[in-house]
Order: sequence, then C-alpha cells, then structure tokens
Amino acid sequence: MDPWVSLFSGGKDSSWALYRALEADRPVERLVTVHPAGESFMYHVPATELASLAAESIGIPLVDVRPDDFETAADEREDSGTRGDRELEPLEDALVDLSDELEGIDGVTAGAVESSYQTDRIEAMCDRLDAELFAPLWQEEPRALADAMLSAGFEITIVRVAAYGLDESWLGRTLDSDALAELAALGDEYGVHLLGEGGEFETLVTDGPHMDRRIELDYETEFDGTRGSLRIEDAWLGE
Repeated sequence: MDPWVSLFSGGKDSSWALYRALEADRPVERLVTVHPAGESFMYHVPATELASLAAESIGIPLVDVRPDDFETAADEREDSGTRGDRELEPLEDALVDLSDELEGIDGVTAGAVESSYQTDRIEAMCDRLDAELFAPLWQEEPRALADAMLSAGFEITIVRVAAYGLDESWLGRTLDSDALAELAALGDEYGVHLLGEGGEFETLVTDGPHMDRRIELDYETEFDGTRGSLRIEDAWLGE
C-alpha cells in the first residue's frame, strides 16, 4: 500500500479523521496544513501555526502550505464556487509534489462533517490524484461524533468564537460534556451547530490518544462583543 496523507489543521475534525485512519492501520506518512493568508472558504484558519507542535507530538512529519494568493480582499466579481476552486489549487499542487516524493499516494483523510462545498472539491481532487478519500465524520450525527471524540480521550480547546450566545467565556474553554450540553441549548435558541460546523467556533486538540505529549498554551483572549479568539503568546509540549 502506498502512503497516506492527512489534511490537518490541529482542530478536532481533522484530528479525528487522522486518529480514525491510524486506528484502521492506514499508513499516514505526512500531515498537510494549509495556512491561509486571510479568511478562507475552504480551510480552518485560527491557530494553524500550532499544527507543527501537534505533528511533533503525533510523530508524523508535517508539510506546510502557505498560499499568498487568497486573502480576505477577494475580487467582488468572484463567486464562492470560483473562490473555493482557487483556494484548492495550492493544496493540490502540494499533494502532487508529495505524490512524486512518496512515489504515490493511496489515500487522503479529511475532517469534513456537513459541508458539500468543501467535500465535493476535496473528493474531486482525490479523483484527479487517483487517491481514496477517507472522511469518517461525513454526514455522521454531531452528538455521536462529539461523544466519540471525548470517549477516545480527546482534549479539545475552543480557540475562536463567532456566533450569538458564544461570549468571551468560551475562549480557552474545554469542549467537555458540560460544554456540549450548553451548546445544545444554544443550538435550540440561536441555531449554533454542536460541532461549530457553520463557523460558530473553532478548536485545537491539545491532547489525545494519538499524541505522545500534551500541548500547553499561554494566551490572552480577544473579544469584540460579537466574535473573538485566543492570542497565543506561547505554546509548548508538556511532559
């Protein structure tokens, strides 16, 4: 079997896809992290710089993709479909290079849950690469997914919020059973997705069964009354 590659941001969804692939003995030999220069339609944005620490803890080499051709200021005439296709190009170029380096890629993992916008493009890319797509979160029930992550031992930290009902107190909070119960109530009141699939919140997996050492964080919170994020001042791997 040729090597596998895992699309990896350090967030809960891509980390769960990687974990499930490793549990199924898929030979993941590279993690690939895209670092958008600005807001992105296709990729997880906050705290991607910490993916290298996560990769070190996991023990799989990381490939950084740093596109500079899609930023917040996009052409107003560009529709969302065109934007998504353009954002995919640097990732596909990186995977083509990896395929040459590894003498083939058998499969790619992705953490998509409900977004056809993202999944359709990644699936088409995998077809062009002649690689299998492994997306174990796709169309799964959100609460069952969240419970599975916690049961497996994932420690999930909220690093960004952008939704009614999610105030500054959520920044840096651990996504545990109590937080899930509150998110379910916020879903009933405001429509917040339990897994943050609509961009309501973003996460970082700071520990898990696939990691040898926990990610420790020193941070400040920034919140403008509507949205906020962690400003990471230091991060390191604990003992």
